[in-house]
Amino acid sequence: MIDSHCHLNYIEKIGTTAELVQEALDGGVHTIINIGTDLKSCNESIALAEQFDSIFATVGVHPHDAKTVDDALLTQLKEFTAHKKVVAVGEIGLDYYRDLSPRDIQKKVFRQQLELAVETKLPIVIHTRESFDDTLEIVKDYAFDLPGGVFHCFPGDIKQAETVIDLGFVISVGGVITYKNASMADVAAYAPLDKIILETDAPYLTPTPYRGKTNRPLYVKYVYEHLATLKKISVSEVEKQVDRNVQKLFKLVETFGD
Repeated sequence: MIDSHCHLNYIEKIGTTAELVQEALDGGVHTIINIGTDLKSCNESIALAEQFDSIFATVGVHPHDAKTVDDALLTQLKEFTAHKKVVAVGEIGLDYYRDLSPRDIQKKVFRQQLELAVETKLPIVIHTRESFDDTLEIVKDYAFDLPGGVFHCFPGDIKQAETVIDLGFVISVGGVITYKNASMADVAAYAPLDKIILETDAPYLTPTPYRGKTNRPLYVKYVYEHLATLKKISVSEVEKQVDRNVQKLFKLVETFGD
């Protein structure tokens, strides 16, 4: 199993990073993608990837922090992308729910980071919240020049999922699909298995049966199990295909074999 989207550096009070990584490994989670959201967390993600064989990093500036981006920061991001364990540009996108950065700045910075991904030939990790139409409009300008990408914690409906998949992206789902009356479960049940990857978004969005507690990479197993139930197939079938999807997206095939 792979946790394709995690913030280990944000997890506090439930154990050391080493303990959480070992716990995940012991539970069958052999790979963790740790996500950068600002300069500090990008540095931390790379440091974790250097420390642990099972961790890979992404680098990017979350829309919340778009207002902090200047030329120097963009230069630093580009330098980060050269690291051998950096596998994507992200978490990038638009967030109109909190609006912590002006929307015009969010759009500008999103485009700048999409251009970086095109230049460095890295896939993207997209965050979109109450901003799907604008996010899609911008992404369409770059989609065919990008080597793929994922809409993390996919927030849309079945029709929107079809649009994203038709553009060559995959969707990622997490603990939300285990909640009662979760519309995301309908999308996960409908979407082709080879277009889905799974995540925790730890320490957030903890799946049932631990909802309300701090999330951790180990808990991605509950997402795998629930997707298997939705698809009416075995967990091993989900694991085999979804892990292959992650390895293909982030070019990890060299690490784990084809």
